Amino acid sequence: MSLQSCYIALEGNYDDVIGRLRTERLVRKFVLKFLDDPSYSNLCASLEAKDYDEAFRASHTIKGVCQNLSFTRLYQSSHQLTEALRNGWSPEVEELFSQVSADYQQTADAIRALQAEGA
Repeated sequence: MSLQSCYIALEGNYDDVIGRLRTERLVRKFVLKFLDDPSYSNLCASLEAKDYDEAFRASHTIKGVCQNLSFTRLYQSSHQLTEALRNGWSPEVEELFSQVSADYQQTADAIRALQAEGA
């Protein structure tokens, strides 16, 4: 799978990230590092523990990373979750977290496919 195909699969913006980071080598490096970022597991654990301040920080981190890497779909859902958690719990958090989880899985699957091709 090419890096550009990976971006199609995760519903990101390849042209935008190349414009920002300039080289495919650098983009690939940071895309592959995304899987090592603990923010998603921190988000899951924080929500389970009802620690909404930490859940806000984790979702905010996911949002920022996705914005920098132009992971458009996951950026949009994590942005909505971040705003819902900004002042603690809100009724829409559960539904928004479900969307973030689905989008995270889609993103991670696309990156793993890219990783497998490069191995």
